[in-house]
Amino acid sequence: MSVTTVKWTVEDYHHMIAAGILEGRNVELIGGEIIEMAPEGESHAYSSDEGGEYLMYLLGDRAKVRQGKPITLSSSNSEPQPDIAVVQRLGRDYREHHPYPENIFWLIEYSNSTLSKDLEIKTKIYAQAGIYEYWIINLRTRELIVFRSPTNDGYQFRETLTQGNINPLAFPDVAVSIDRLLED
Repeated sequence: MSVTTVKWTVEDYHHMIAAGILEGRNVELIGGEIIEMAPEGESHAYSSDEGGEYLMYLLGDRAKVRQGKPITLSSSNSEPQPDIAVVQRLGRDYREHHPYPENIFWLIEYSNSTLSKDLEIKTKIYAQAGIYEYWIINLRTRELIVFRSPTNDGYQFRETLTQGNINPLAFPDVAVSIDRLLED
C-alpha cells in the first residue's frame, strides 16, 4: 500500500484560515504542506525585532519592513512567514493580498532551531519564486548568509559574512551593518 499526502493550494489554505480550521495554530504553507512553525526563543524574538526596527530606520519611506507576516508564492503553493520581508509600499493593496514575489525586495530569516529548513527548503522555494535576495542570520554562529541570483535550481551566489556592511541589491546606496543585524 502506498501513502499519498494531500497537497494544498494557497486558495485552499486561505479557505481553511477563513473557516477557522487553523485557529490558534502557528503554521505556514510550504510546498503545498501545512507546516507547524517552531516557537520563537528569546534570542530569536529579540534579534529579529531589533533587526526589523533597524531596517525600518535605514530604509524610511523607501520600503515597508514586514515582520513575521505571510508572503504568497503561488507557483510553489507556499505562504511562508519570513521573520522580515522588505517589500514595496503598496498601502491598502495588502488588504487584498500578501506581498507577491514581484513586490519583495529581499527576505530575512533569523535561524536557530530551523536552520536546516531555512537553508534547504526555504532557499529553494524563494529562489524558484524569483526572490532576488535572501538572507539567513544564523543565531548559533553569529553569521549572515547571503543568497543572490535565483534560478529554478536554487541561488547561484552564496556568501557568509560576520562583520562589515552589506548593500542590498534593491538599495545599493544603503549600507546595512552586519553587526546591527547580528546584534553583537
